[in-house]
Amino acid sequence: MTTSPAPALTAEQLAEIERKYDPETAFRPTGPRIGHLITAILVAMSVYHFYAAGFALIPELMHRAIHISFVLSLVFLMFSWRRSMNDQLPPKAWYRIEGVAILDIALALLGVAAAMYLPLQSAQTLAMRVGNPSTQDVFFGSALVLLTLEATRRSVGPTLPIIALLFMGFALFGPWMPGALKHGGTSWLGLINHLYMTNQGIYGIAIGVMAKYVFLFIVFGVLATRIGLGQLFIDVAMVLAGRYSGGPAKVAIFSSAFMGTISGSSIANTVTTGALTIPAMKRVGYPARFAAAVEATASTGGQITPPILGAAAFIMVEYLQIPLRDVLAAALFPALLHYFGILIMVHLEAKRLGLRGLTRDELPKLGIVLKQHWLSVIPLVILVYLILSGRTPDYAAVYGIIACVVVGVLNPTDRLNLKDLYNALAAGARNTLAVGAAAATVGIVVGVVTLTGVGFRIGYVIVQTAGDIGATLGSLWPLSLFTAGQWTLFVSLILIAIACIIMGAGIPTTATYIILVAVAAPALAVQQVEPLVAHFFVFYYGVLADITPPVALAAYAAAGIAGSNPFQTGNTAFRLGIAKALVPFVFVYSPSLLLVNADFTWSAFAITLTGAALGIACLGVAFSGYFIAPMRKLERWWTGIVSLLFISPGLETMAAGIVLLLPVVFLQIKARQKLAAS
Repeated sequence: MTTSPAPALTAEQLAEIERKYDPETAFRPTGPRIGHLITAILVAMSVYHFYAAGFALIPELMHRAIHISFVLSLVFLMFSWRRSMNDQLPPKAWYRIEGVAILDIALALLGVAAAMYLPLQSAQTLAMRVGNPSTQDVFFGSALVLLTLEATRRSVGPTLPIIALLFMGFALFGPWMPGALKHGGTSWLGLINHLYMTNQGIYGIAIGVMAKYVFLFIVFGVLATRIGLGQLFIDVAMVLAGRYSGGPAKVAIFSSAFMGTISGSSIANTVTTGALTIPAMKRVGYPARFAAAVEATASTGGQITPPILGAAAFIMVEYLQIPLRDVLAAALFPALLHYFGILIMVHLEAKRLGLRGLTRDELPKLGIVLKQHWLSVIPLVILVYLILSGRTPDYAAVYGIIACVVVGVLNPTDRLNLKDLYNALAAGARNTLAVGAAAATVGIVVGVVTLTGVGFRIGYVIVQTAGDIGATLGSLWPLSLFTAGQWTLFVSLILIAIACIIMGAGIPTTATYIILVAVAAPALAVQQVEPLVAHFFVFYYGVLADITPPVALAAYAAAGIAGSNPFQTGNTAFRLGIAKALVPFVFVYSPSLLLVNADFTWSAFAITLTGAALGIACLGVAFSGYFIAPMRKLERWWTGIVSLLFISPGLETMAAGIVLLLPVVFLQIKARQKLAAS
């Protein structure tokens, strides 16, 4: 057995924290018979998707409709119409069956009927009605749109459905829109025809990716964790980093990075690894809010860490029509820079506070850890190998799941029996419900974008606004040293980043990415930014919202474990994650960091990576206020300003940055000598 310190909170308390801060896990309590029925449907959902991916040829529309049917029916059975009703089993009443309202059961059945109505029509008759839907088509289409919005409100929150309603209003009232947003508009019949009868709306790319890829990878992550891979990651992280100054915080970074390879959920990563690392950080002297912020910031990296990433990565594959291995390759070094930035700030904080590492008795023994859990690595190795060899993501996920089951059955330490497998399949399906509902609602938004062309219209507004601001800035010295085009691109990136953070404050990362890439891609394409770079830029800033106040859900979950002030924790987490805000600008100006651009060279990559690392380190020093001695305000400001030189990496800017940093280094050496002498 390992000697990892016990978590300060019980499993029930951790589950309650996750329920409180993650609406996706706030399931309502039910009676035993309804509970068993729901679990059976969840398992059926997992078995169906596994069978469809590995052994069947199901028409695309039918597959997506079946997925939506499962999602809608389960959301209405598992989420109450009001979140406060999810806390405890309500008293018995004639209109409820074991805690589930009869109306919700009716809505679940209507959701199945509305989703399945379309694919059950013959292709010939359906083709004749596209563009001229029948009364029945409009009824079921309207029902599906409204049920999708309500299911998303229950499982994710109200923000995304409100955005979808605003977009629908924009489509219906186009003639009354101001300026460049004005368009011909459409009727309710025309809107339902586009959102329901074509593959540009609810049955579009977002739900298709969920049904084909994301579901399987989420199930893989649950099974991999169940067979011991998560515990292996945490224990290995403790062995690697626990003994050094401020060791538990560095353990949090390494363990979250490892966990990120099998889980794309910021909050789930926070609760899983934070149960161990946050109490350990507090024990060696870190303030509670800093301990919580470290865990939250590191855990958000799970959404940008290969090979799982998050649903957005698979949607990127479909949008750009590139292999998953190219997306994973592009994500690798930006993710490493994210963790490097956190590590720098954690190390400096530990040095500033004089914190110790863990003692030998507090650390697990590497030999025992590997002996107990080495088999659990095999499924992840198989998954990565199949992806890198060019297999499709669903093929890789199917064999990864099979490998998890085989290893679980053979592994004497974490043996997987039929009951465990049944529960794991149910848990995997349960974890997909909220993101599945969100994907369907995003389909509504994307449908309006394709129907009205609003993405290009907003993109035009962004470019025009950025151009006006850039012209003003370019007229000032020394800002006039940069061209108007350079200022337009920089201001465009700032505006898009702000929009991503604001949108991401209330909706899941995947939804933020899909909605805003429809705006950002046209705006950046005009300025010759490569499509993959534009998509990654939006993706990164959508992820950053998880640690950006006022709605920093990952930080709030960590604060619940640490017992710290949530808002202060969110502010600290944002400061620790500031490197993630710098990295997207680096790969816009030097796409070689993503490895796959057309003009890639290893020399350009080396310069970019070195420059980015130096810039992140400088930014970390400026925000922490410590290098080798405490820094004065002027030194911090100067270091922070100089770090911006590394946004556009090159030998000239790198050399200039290093020269400009020399006075700060000299002052720090003198301050260190003065401290040593005192």
